[in-house]
Amino acid sequence: MIKLTHKNVHNYFKINGYHLNNDDLCRLAYSYIKEGDANEQIIGEFLLDWFDNKEYIEMMTSGTTGLPKVVRLQKQAMIQSALATGDFFSLKPGNKALLCLPVKFIAGKMMLVRSLILGLDLDIVEPSIEPLALNTTQYDFVAMVPLQVQNSIEDLKNVKKLIIGGAKMDSSLEEKLLPLKTEIYETYGMTETITHIAAKKVGENFFSVLPNVKINTDNRGCLAITVPTISEKPIITNDIVQVITENQFTFLGRIDNVINSGGVKLIPEQIESKLVEKISSRFFVTGIPDSILGEKLILVIEGEKRDFPIDFFNVLDKYEKPKEIVFVPKFKENENGKLLRKPSIGL
Repeated sequence: MIKLTHKNVHNYFKINGYHLNNDDLCRLAYSYIKEGDANEQIIGEFLLDWFDNKEYIEMMTSGTTGLPKVVRLQKQAMIQSALATGDFFSLKPGNKALLCLPVKFIAGKMMLVRSLILGLDLDIVEPSIEPLALNTTQYDFVAMVPLQVQNSIEDLKNVKKLIIGGAKMDSSLEEKLLPLKTEIYETYGMTETITHIAAKKVGENFFSVLPNVKINTDNRGCLAITVPTISEKPIITNDIVQVITENQFTFLGRIDNVINSGGVKLIPEQIESKLVEKISSRFFVTGIPDSILGEKLILVIEGEKRDFPIDFFNVLDKYEKPKEIVFVPKFKENENGKLLRKPSIGL
């Protein structure tokens, strides 16, 4: 069996309807860099990096597992990730795919790599919050962030399989997606794992890992991921999980979000899941310094100030009830659409 390398381009691969080989793609890359918009220029730079003689690419992490840093991703590991995705989601050569994510980030880069390696027929559109607007093409496979999905619900009838990543999907969006015929998955991953290593169907509680991925927890209860094709050492995350089986886990929350209030450790994501049906606007809970408790649990809501009935928080346990409610006109997000909790309230 011939080993795939980053120089390989599948015979079925297309960009915007055109069959392109290795040389064609390099010419396209130069054209994008010289004459393209900002996103096309990044695509061009990535294509040239992909087809050069180095065995790796360098990129900045999003900061999910710590401070943002430059990492080297082996191209062979990216190929193996693409093959695992193709296997998990049953993608076939010639399947129609859409790239509507910024290629600056790993998710956008990997849509290109999957298409090259698996032979997908890839359409590229400018990243926007409404990527399917005025587009009636039928797609077999699309990847989006939650904000794009929120603005595309009526158009998802034209998508067979959709993966959602980049930021946590809230349960109110999940409820809207449940009745759709589209196969929809929330994915779990980060730059260090070369995009997703697990996925769960909308409506399910647990993530299932992709082929060749092993999971465990460290002494903090955080997920440790072993993927021999990506890293010799386990990739340690800051995500608190419950391992269900050797192939499945439930995400509980981020350890760096945990609030220690009077010696009681509270996981914000667990509290938020109980409130999501009761608060229509965006919100989160967090801790702020308190002279008595160490940290005081507060609820932060996006929008105008309003009052709540006295029994509003009865769905919460004693220690989960917020000591204060803060209203913020507009939450802040990073480039990837992830909510910045502390900056959103000026801390």
